[in-house]
Amino acid sequence: MTFLKGAALSLLIATFSGTALASDDPIDSRKKLMLSTGGAAGAAVAMIRGDVPFNPAIANSVFATMNAVAHTYGDYFPEGSMSDDSEASPKIWEDMAGFQSELTKFQEAAGAAIAAKPQDLDAFKAAFGQIGGSCKSCHEGYRIEKQ
Repeated sequence: MTFLKGAALSLLIATFSGTALASDDPIDSRKKLMLSTGGAAGAAVAMIRGDVPFNPAIANSVFATMNAVAHTYGDYFPEGSMSDDSEASPKIWEDMAGFQSELTKFQEAAGAAIAAKPQDLDAFKAAFGQIGGSCKSCHEGYRIEKQ
């Protein structure tokens, strides 16, 4: 059963990280990228909670997915792409420099996590905590919580 859970997590990460951004719609692309981050975070939390055993390959896939998103997400916020069908706050366009600073923190945290190549759960938790802090900071300032 443990092997199956690990395989399922790997498949989940591969599915979300392989989400095609074929759309010319930046809002759709942003949503797909956040879904891939959410899938990776879900796999991370499952390992941290002990729902599945720690697996270095899955841990590194989590970080690779987050790193890819960190380096592409900012490309999908052109002027005029604000929408009520999005959780992106108008503050993004009002304070693009601040938003870019948050993205830089995300990129640095994800890059450091990849470089760490955690081989045990404690190292993984530490690296994932840095990414989680970056996500939280950005969400607090630049995301509208939809009900």
